[in-house]
Amino acid sequence: MSVITVATSRRRPLAAVTLACLLSLTISAQQAEPKAPVVVQPGAPGQPTTTLPSSTRPTLQTASAADVQFMQHMIIHHAQAVEMTALIESHTTNAELRTLGERISRSQSDEIKFMKRWLTARGAPVEPEMSNMSGMNMPGMDMPAHQKHQMMMPGMLTPQQMDALRNANGAEFDRLFLTGMIQHHNGALIMVKDLFDTAGAGQDAELFNFTTEVDSGQRAEIRIMQSMLGQKP
Repeated sequence: MSVITVATSRRRPLAAVTLACLLSLTISAQQAEPKAPVVVQPGAPGQPTTTLPSSTRPTLQTASAADVQFMQHMIIHHAQAVEMTALIESHTTNAELRTLGERISRSQSDEIKFMKRWLTARGAPVEPEMSNMSGMNMPGMDMPAHQKHQMMMPGMLTPQQMDALRNANGAEFDRLFLTGMIQHHNGALIMVKDLFDTAGAGQDAELFNFTTEVDSGQRAEIRIMQSMLGQKP
């Protein structure tokens, strides 16, 4: 009897361990199985909600032609600001101006990436179409397409202004950069205002948030640059 009892007592822990392992595997399998998401569409006031298929995906709001053109032009506008800041390192040792330039370059480079993603997600081209340039075919306008687009945008530095900036150094560069970037930023503020003055434009939520940040950010930088020039805001 003692032998049988010992054998039985040895089998019981083994059975308990086996059962525990099976339970653990069952629980793990249940936890590993993700539940299908529930997509609910709120009903109109007084109406019930509707449960949609789990495969439902949100649809982007249709962008107006003015929205698309604004983003396309602002990409070109921002690109010139980045080009201007790229000159700072080799043209001045002004530490304050270098810090400001890094801030402008970083923010506008990130915004260019956002605008390109925004356009691509809506199936719109990143660059403006040439058909929008019909009004620019006038004497003296035999220049590359991107320069023609620049001429359409407020605040853009002319080729002569950019050449002057490239040829300046030290304090003269600082002055030309600050006055030029203030001009450039003011142009961006005009572009934002023109967008919202256009009927049906600026209704996209992402676009609205973006333009609001552009407006507030560039106003703040204008005040900084005016202070650096000794001007009153």
